[in-house]
Amino acid sequence: MFHKNIKLVLTTLILATAVWQFTESSIGNGIFLIFLSLVPVFLYYKNEYILLAFLQLRKQNFDGANKWLSKIKNPETALVRKQQGYYNYLQGLMLSQTNLIQAEKFFKKAIELGLNMDMDLAVAKLNLAGVALSRRRKLEATNLINEVKKLDKQGMLKDQIKLMKDQMKKI
Repeated sequence: MFHKNIKLVLTTLILATAVWQFTESSIGNGIFLIFLSLVPVFLYYKNEYILLAFLQLRKQNFDGANKWLSKIKNPETALVRKQQGYYNYLQGLMLSQTNLIQAEKFFKKAIELGLNMDMDLAVAKLNLAGVALSRRRKLEATNLINEVKKLDKQGMLKDQIKLMKDQMKKI
């Protein structure tokens, strides 16, 4: 919605207003403004469009997620590094349904930029392993699946890993 620098300026202005309210003995207003200033700080680190795209993907609505991601015009300048990673991760997830070659580029870029959660990193590497298997690169797929096993601490991807190993045996 707003550029990341505008969010910081907005936070500064709200905090300055909170200090002014404290000096005017309006303690309640000052406290409210301090809490209000946390919203732009949160949105600085978590882009609102990426959050909305995640919500759409949770509902399996790829068109809706694509709509929200397309609102981010220039991700290299408008997003923080980790947000760029998640932008590429989401683009890769959506493209993995149709175009594996392009999805592979997005997943590699997402891993390079970094993802906060191990589960997201595991899913990205699992998708890369699937692309490697489809291109008959068995060694690369094996290495990626071993990395996914290490990252999947809860065992949520156990079935997908087993499925990939079965497919590798067929190659």
